[in-house]
Amino acid sequence: MVNHSSPVGFFLLGFSEHPHLEKILFVVVLCSYLLTLLGNTLILLLSTLDPRLHSPMYFFLSNLSFLDLCFTTTCVPQMLVNLWGPTKTISFLGCFVQLFIFLALGTTECILLTVMAFDRYVAVCQPLHYATIIHPRLCWQLAAVAWMMGLLQSIVQTPPTLRLPFCSHRQIDDFLCEVPSLIRLSCGDTTFNEIQLAVSSVILVVVPLSLILISYSAITRAVLRINSAEAWKKAFGTCSSHLIVVTLFYSSVIAVYLQPKNPYAQERGKFFGLFYAVGTPTLNPLIYTLRNKEVKRAFWRLLGKNADSKNT
Repeated sequence: MVNHSSPVGFFLLGFSEHPHLEKILFVVVLCSYLLTLLGNTLILLLSTLDPRLHSPMYFFLSNLSFLDLCFTTTCVPQMLVNLWGPTKTISFLGCFVQLFIFLALGTTECILLTVMAFDRYVAVCQPLHYATIIHPRLCWQLAAVAWMMGLLQSIVQTPPTLRLPFCSHRQIDDFLCEVPSLIRLSCGDTTFNEIQLAVSSVILVVVPLSLILISYSAITRAVLRINSAEAWKKAFGTCSSHLIVVTLFYSSVIAVYLQPKNPYAQERGKFFGLFYAVGTPTLNPLIYTLRNKEVKRAFWRLLGKNADSKNT
């Protein structure tokens, strides 16, 4: 057994059972990480420097970009080391820090995406009162709630997980320290931890996703009452990017945290976990920039070119 006070670390097996894939995954993960750094840094830069992007929508988007930068940096460097060479170890302290930060940021993203859905709901369903409802003070309060809930979830969940009596082989069948994989590593009674994980998954995954679906149901009803094709197009452009991001993020999170207990689901969960840890932070800025004319115009203005001629 390895108790909670042991300095001995863990072995992150990752995809070691597929050695032919590791070098390919190394290149894919490295390229994705570089694109994540570039894309999200660009959005942060544009949201800060361009006055036309000083609105609630881009305030929340900049929060999402900053979160994605931290999210990937928490796990990708360790992942690259493990994919490239035979050494696949992580210290107990390193596992604790990775689990704490990763859990906090993952929870924050769940709440932040819900907040962004509320922002889109008000923009489409209450356009005349948007500036009154979504005022700057409320934006800061909602963002603070998202970050504080992430921190609280990590404080509650991390210590009980790392206090488990782990099996002597210390092999984590994953590419990072996550709650489900650490529970599977335990050789003791994990009933409390499994109940805690199930409750937190319902509160922080199922409930936010339900609120997002309710928001988009209301948006759909409001749009269907409009007879203008131009208004339909504007509403679709306003919401489509966020809806794509929500679909990608929540589908992969559900596959990891709400999967059934069997070897096939566990193996599939690793690939979904890789996608939401590496893929979604890479795709988020691409989705928002490629589908958002204001962001593209801000980019051309930053380069000193005529934004009006670059609005496609």
